[in-house]
Amino acid sequence: MLLLTQADYEAIRLSVKVALAATALSLPFGFAFAYLMTFFKFRGKVLLEVVVNLPLTLPPVVIGYLLLIALGKNGWLGPLLEALGLRLIFTWKAAVLASAVVGFPLLVRSIRLAMEGIDYQLIQASRTLGARAVDTLFTVILPLSLRGILAGSSLMFARSLGEFGATIIAAGNIPGVTQTIPLAIYEYASSPSSEKAALSLCVVAVALSVLVLLFHEFLAQKLARRD
Repeated sequence: MLLLTQADYEAIRLSVKVALAATALSLPFGFAFAYLMTFFKFRGKVLLEVVVNLPLTLPPVVIGYLLLIALGKNGWLGPLLEALGLRLIFTWKAAVLASAVVGFPLLVRSIRLAMEGIDYQLIQASRTLGARAVDTLFTVILPLSLRGILAGSSLMFARSLGEFGATIIAAGNIPGVTQTIPLAIYEYASSPSSEKAALSLCVVAVALSVLVLLFHEFLAQKLARRD
């Protein structure tokens, strides 16, 4: 039997909220970047690719600290955010940004693989028939990239659910405000008397991940049958 408190339910709700927001925020940028890297050649392409893939190799705490010094009150962008009346650090929005940055390379890679698998003759045929670049993008490239978009979104969502290092630095571990499932488990794990509570949240985390994967497989099979 799961031993969940009201704070645990709030952590679960916040985790799903952060994961959804991070995925929705990253998706248009991920698609645009994958399109740029797949179909265009330009100077500095390799450097840009290295920068985008850097979160895959950097420790998440480094990403969190960079967000902290960039978006904090005395950070690089602090005065601008303060002028706009925005406060990001130590709010759930910082958790969204942290998850978005950490998961972005996974999203881009999945979409890019799908785009690279498109038969270029289909794109040429579309342009030959008089379609503009934007028409080809939305009528040929986007539909044929749906599997990659789905796979990338699923990976991004799952990665965001499990994000810990960047989140605890940039957003903190504030119950009911920024405490997600991994942060709540971390807090329980530091107390020997809270083993059952930590295990209960672990079960919830596993269940959520399984549901995401099952949903991904369902949609993937549906797209395959449609094709």
